[in-house]
Formats: sequence, C-alpha cells, structure tokens
Amino acid sequence: MAAHRRTRQRSIGGNTARTAVTIALAGAATATAFDGVGHADPQLSPTQVKAKVDTLYKEAEVATEKYNGAEEKAKTAEKHLRTLRDEAARKEDRLNSAREALGSMAAAQYRSGGIDPAVQLELSDDPDRYLDGAAFAERVGTRQSAAVAGVRKQLREIEQLRGAAHVELTSLKARQAELKRQKKTITGKLEAARGLLSRLTPAERTQYAEQGGAGGQQRASRSSTRGPAPATAAEAGPSGSSGRTAAPTSRAAEAVAFAYAKLGSPYVWGATGPNAFDCSGLTQAAYRSAGVSLPRTTYAQINAGQRVSRSELQPGDLVFFYSGISHVGIYVGDGQMIHAPNPSAPVRLAPIDQMPFAGATRVV
Repeated sequence: MAAHRRTRQRSIGGNTARTAVTIALAGAATATAFDGVGHADPQLSPTQVKAKVDTLYKEAEVATEKYNGAEEKAKTAEKHLRTLRDEAARKEDRLNSAREALGSMAAAQYRSGGIDPAVQLELSDDPDRYLDGAAFAERVGTRQSAAVAGVRKQLREIEQLRGAAHVELTSLKARQAELKRQKKTITGKLEAARGLLSRLTPAERTQYAEQGGAGGQQRASRSSTRGPAPATAAEAGPSGSSGRTAAPTSRAAEAVAFAYAKLGSPYVWGATGPNAFDCSGLTQAAYRSAGVSLPRTTYAQINAGQRVSRSELQPGDLVFFYSGISHVGIYVGDGQMIHAPNPSAPVRLAPIDQMPFAGATRVV
C-alpha cells in the first residue's frame, strides 16, 4: 500500500512564492546588466556615464577588429571559391571535347569492325595499302587508350576541384556567420553607448567628444601640464605642416600627409575610406596611398613591419593600444598620433599617452 501512497503536493505560496519572485527579479536584473543598458542604475553621474560609454566603445572596437578579420577571410574564401569554380568549368569544357573525340573514335571503330584482319587482307584489292591501313588502325587504338586515360584523369581532377570548392564554401559560410555575430555585437554596444550618452546634457556630450572618448578623462586631467592637442584639421592649420616632425622615408611621409588630410573625417566601424574610417581602416588607407599594402586588422598590422620601442618612435610608425591590440593610430611626432577614436569623435590628433600603450611597428 505504501507504494501507492500519493505524494503530498505543496501549493506555491509563502516562502516558495517569495523565492520564485526573487529568482525572477534577479534574472531580470542580470539580463539588464548583460545588455549593458543601465535601466537598473538611472542615477549614474556624468563621470560614470562617460566611463561606461568608454568601456562600450572599447568592447565595440574589439568586436570591430574581429569583424574586419572575418570580412577579410570571407573575401579571400570567396575569391578562392570563384577561382576553383572557374578552373572546374574550364576542365569540364576540355573534358567534353575529349569525350566527343573519344566518341568519334568509337564510332569509326564500330563501322570498320567485325571482320578478321586476315580475311580483310585476302579480300583486299591492294594488300600493300591494306597493311598501311592496319598499322594506322593500331596507332589509332593506342591513341584511343591514351584518350580514355586522359578522360579519366580529367574526371578525377574535376572531382578534386569540386571537393576543394565544397570545403571553401563551408569556410565562407562560417566566415559569414561570424560576420553576422560580430555585427550584432557591435551594433548592440553602440546602441547602448548612444543610450547612455543621451543622459548627458548637450554641453557634457560636447565635452566628451572634445576629449576624444576613451581615455579622454586621463587626457583632460593632464591638459593643464601638457596643453590640449589639436583635434581637427582646422586646429592643425590648413596644411597641417606647422611644427611637424619630418618622417624618415618618403612613404612614411605620404602616409602621415594622408592622415593629416583626413582630420575631421567621421568614424564608421568597418570603413576604410575614402571619407570615413575605423582605426585600422585609417592606417591601412594611409599606407595604401603611399603604395604599401597593410593587413586589415590591428592584430595583423602590428606584425606587418619592424617592432620599435616607444622611445624610438618616428613619424609614420603605427602605434597600438590596449592588451588585446584593439586600437591603432599613426604616429606623427612630438608624442602625437592621428587616429579614428570612436563614433563620438572624428579622426583627430591626440597624445599617444591617452590610452594604454601596447607596442609600435615601423612599416617602411
């Protein structure tokens, strides 16, 4: 009888209900915090808002570099896939021609076949001519065997190309999925940053933009001793030539000149010019204008030249920031760089000690 005893069912009430509500509220709070939008902390001070926005911009920039890397690999995979498909199509055309030739040989053999060669020799009005023809037929047979072998070889090559194309297509789809994930991350971070910035007064937002976003608080605290760095092309002078340190090579000079010419251009994630840039897009475009090809991402660009120490910096060197190598600028001398900071600030001049220095590379 004990085995059939019904278990007592407890109603959801009292402590149980309170526990469920607590868990639900905790989950909602966690989800809100994960989204990065501060519904749970509406009383943030302007300084706290700016700090959170800085963090979101840095996280978005990390995702942007991952996006740029996935995009570069997707383009490579797409190009390789087109090459494989084109090569397979050419081989299929040659295969079709070989099959037609083989079919013609088989038809000719069928029409002349079925009679013993000795009988054909006896019946022939011109034995000498027949013997010449028989020798020709043997040569045709040899060529036919070679043609069959050639067709088989072409079939194997086409199957190998199709297999390689399938692998490349799988890779391309994986890269495209990665692009989609990173794009979602970037747009989410940027939307959260915009939401936080909307809490600031117009004057506070202007001040934040003038400080250059991430690292701006450090820069502002040092401004009394260092003096503010020019933020736009107008502040740097029409040509940007006033007080510039000469670059060591002509290509470095061209890259620096390009960067000066782009002061004031907007930051757009994933952009490489000609009128908008992200950080690695700006440095890539600057050196492209000088005839030098750089990789697309910060973590690839840092390995694209000779590493130099901070004390050895010269105009044209690429300077990198943060432990994940997620930001880059182009050094222009006197402790200054030109970089594309974030969506709140255009391409501008800034001190290299504005952000945690991670390393530098001399491209040419």
